Amino acid sequence: MAGLSLYFEDGHDDLDDFGFDDYGTECDGIRITAFLDAGQDNLTPLGRLEKYAFSENVFNRQIVARGLLDVLREFSDNENDFLTVMETVARMSEDGEPTVRAELMEQVPNIAMFLHERRPNFPAAFSRYLVPIVVRYLTDPNNQVRKTSQAALLVLLEQGLISKNDVESKVCPVLLDLTTPNSDDDYKIEAVAIMCKLVSMLTKDTVEHLLLHRFCDLCSDGRLFQVRKVCAANFGDFCSIVGQDATEKHLIAKFFELCSDSVWGIRKACAECFMTVSNSTCPEVRRTKLSPLFISLISDPSRWVRQAAFQSLGRFISTFANPAGAGLYFKEDKCTPAGRSEIPVEGFTCREQDKNRCESGNCKGAPTAGSEAAQITPSNCTEERGAQPASPAPCKAEEQRCLPAASENSNNSAEASPESSEDTYNSFNYWRPPLPDISQDLELLQPQDKGERESVWSCEGPATRREIQKALESLQPHMDDPDVQAQVQVLSAALKAAQLDAHSEEELPEASQDSCGTTQQQQEQQEQQEQQEQHETPLLASPSDGADPSDSEAPPDSNVGVEPPVKKPPLDYDPYDNRMMPQLIENAQELHREQDPDLLFEEETSKLQNVIPQQLLDQYLSMTDPARAQTVDTEIAKHCAFSLPGVALTLGRQNWHCLKDTYETLATDVQWKVRRTLAFSIHELAVILGEQLTAADLLPIFNGFLKDLDEVRIGVLKHLYDFLKLLHADKRREYLFQLQEFMVTDNSRNWRFRYELAEQLILIVELYSHNDIYDYLRQIALTLCSDKVSEVRWISYRLVVEILRKFYMNGANDLGLNFLNELIMRFCHCPKWVGRQAFAFICQAVVEEDCMPMGQFAQHLLPSLIALSADPVANVRVLVAKALRQTVLEKAYFKDAGCPHQETVEETVIALQTDRDRDVRFFASLDPSASTEDTAALI
Repeated sequence: MAGLSLYFEDGHDDLDDFGFDDYGTECDGIRITAFLDAGQDNLTPLGRLEKYAFSENVFNRQIVARGLLDVLREFSDNENDFLTVMETVARMSEDGEPTVRAELMEQVPNIAMFLHERRPNFPAAFSRYLVPIVVRYLTDPNNQVRKTSQAALLVLLEQGLISKNDVESKVCPVLLDLTTPNSDDDYKIEAVAIMCKLVSMLTKDTVEHLLLHRFCDLCSDGRLFQVRKVCAANFGDFCSIVGQDATEKHLIAKFFELCSDSVWGIRKACAECFMTVSNSTCPEVRRTKLSPLFISLISDPSRWVRQAAFQSLGRFISTFANPAGAGLYFKEDKCTPAGRSEIPVEGFTCREQDKNRCESGNCKGAPTAGSEAAQITPSNCTEERGAQPASPAPCKAEEQRCLPAASENSNNSAEASPESSEDTYNSFNYWRPPLPDISQDLELLQPQDKGERESVWSCEGPATRREIQKALESLQPHMDDPDVQAQVQVLSAALKAAQLDAHSEEELPEASQDSCGTTQQQQEQQEQQEQQEQHETPLLASPSDGADPSDSEAPPDSNVGVEPPVKKPPLDYDPYDNRMMPQLIENAQELHREQDPDLLFEEETSKLQNVIPQQLLDQYLSMTDPARAQTVDTEIAKHCAFSLPGVALTLGRQNWHCLKDTYETLATDVQWKVRRTLAFSIHELAVILGEQLTAADLLPIFNGFLKDLDEVRIGVLKHLYDFLKLLHADKRREYLFQLQEFMVTDNSRNWRFRYELAEQLILIVELYSHNDIYDYLRQIALTLCSDKVSEVRWISYRLVVEILRKFYMNGANDLGLNFLNELIMRFCHCPKWVGRQAFAFICQAVVEEDCMPMGQFAQHLLPSLIALSADPVANVRVLVAKALRQTVLEKAYFKDAGCPHQETVEETVIALQTDRDRDVRFFASLDPSASTEDTAALI
């Protein structure tokens, strides 16, 4: 505060002999508390403070308010004087001039921090004097004062300077009064904004007890849309604080109201916070309530709402993620495979707790959100089989060996548990042709009473076809909407399948057709009998079943491949009612699946899954449609690419077939920003998919990124080590030839690209053998050590150290010696002083990191380093002096009296201490324990 430059006008106050009139406009800076100095008025400092704090001159009062912190420091030693100052501050807060009150309020956070540090001496000063001022200014008639007090209040809360008791007894009551229905509109809008920001700094109990019910009332404010908009923008924060129970009990209903508000800005705010709200609900509410609500936002008439909804779509889908189903979990911002405690079960591996859960008869379609038990995934099958000593068989043989094991497990309930659709899924069905012939297994799984089932088909089929036809007709006038086009495609496929099935119905025996006339009671008896048969004979599960994996009330056999048909009433279809579409499509798909079990695999490849609602996935996949870029957002493909790893983690590797085509489309997008986004996340996707799917589906895309623009290549390069370590050793070795290509960039001035390459090579050294490193990485390291940019050279010296460490740790002394000789020839004898200086740097790094035996260093590198002590360039001798004095002589090997090189090193250091250059003498004489500045500036 003492350095502020103040400018004054003449004649402010004739009575101020030693006040602010002593300083004219030419004064560059003054001490604000100068008015406390002794003067002709013979007043004490406190009396002088009183005089200027209540002066008739507004300017004087402003200066006192601005210098309050310095005033408090002046009187902090005496408690009585300090309390007198605080009383003066309290009286100043009632000043009639708004600028004085605003100046005073700006100093409150600084004063609060000072009091916080002095709290042992003045424990209640802040709560007694300043908190009431902040609270009172929240209702000040001047807008500037109110804004200043709001900002001060938030700073105090962020720093934790206001006690919980003050918040509950002084702050919250004022906010509640300002948000009553009868309060002023401006005050209410500002108070709502403060309350929403305040909630993240309070405890759950305080928010739920004091603010929750008022917040719910404000969400339904019918007079001010600004209030509802602020509530919508901060809805997620409230849900996160109050937790799942209060969210589902009080807030979800209000959220539905806000999502259907007539103001598009409010609906847009709801779409932006949808993920946070979803995280605060249980899986059942998320699937049954929030998913249809989100679909309505995606189909909103406002383009801005649709844009926000599509941007949040991937994040909302990620809230369905279940570590047990995906086999992965996040720990410290990294995607990590779940812990594996597994036992082999005929070609598959199953976790111990999964087996116990299934054997006890509690096997569900999918685990609950909090479960840590992982499902059987294709990676479990392939990785465990790959670990066996037997040589890998051809793809077809593996498929035939893998699938029958699943069938046998599902048929033998006494020895192995009935497993869910995720358990029996394996990726060979989708990316490894040809498909195995399992028709004989399916015939064994068919129910014995085929007549009863056919009779139900013949009754239900025509009704379903009529519903589909009616839906298609109602959608025709709205074909311009991309959402409607997607619905038409799904319904057309279902209608075609239903029409093909109609031919088989005509060939049914008359006895089967007569069964349509049975009574409702007879049909129920048939269904119960079929359900009992299915419990007795577990069937092959299908991942395309419509069972809700998160529904804890589902029966144990809810994921059985062939389910008993349930008669559904005819649908009165409305093209704008999004809730009708899932039921209609489910009817058609269920009928189609029951009539032709051979189409199970064809249906699975049509992007069906049971992890998330199918409509959410369909909308996400449509984000690559060019029509979306025209009607929604030109950046929609980038948002799709950004959230794709989260969606892939949610679906799990067993449902990668749903995203494969979309990922390939994004990888070839004309916008380099889209490809760049994928390049930065391809290593995370590789963790999710596992080794085999990565090799089959990601490697071609990865290879394309390597040849792309530098803006795309940098994304691959930044995580090159993370990606390569996930590949099989043979596949990984193929990229040794391509590492050299990273040395070539579109712009030679892009030195950060080469710097990143050096950082990645330091990590990559551990992935390859010493022979491969000598053949491929050695030349890259030497080239980088000669780079024009010093930052690249310095990081490259570390790469040289890691290469030498690899050689000597693996006993490849001959390769290490060859590399050392090459370093000597290339750098120690370099005609440019920068190269000779680089050699000194390398020697110092080698000794500091202990990457090779000191005997080898003394024999091969030390003589060349000592020779550089006579170099004509001072910058080279400086680095030699620093390396010898502070690094080499500090090693135990050279301190040993029996070391043959000790005397030579000490003589060289003594000679450098008498060097003609001052910097050389300084580093040669400097104690190694003394802290020195970085010598990089000497280069």
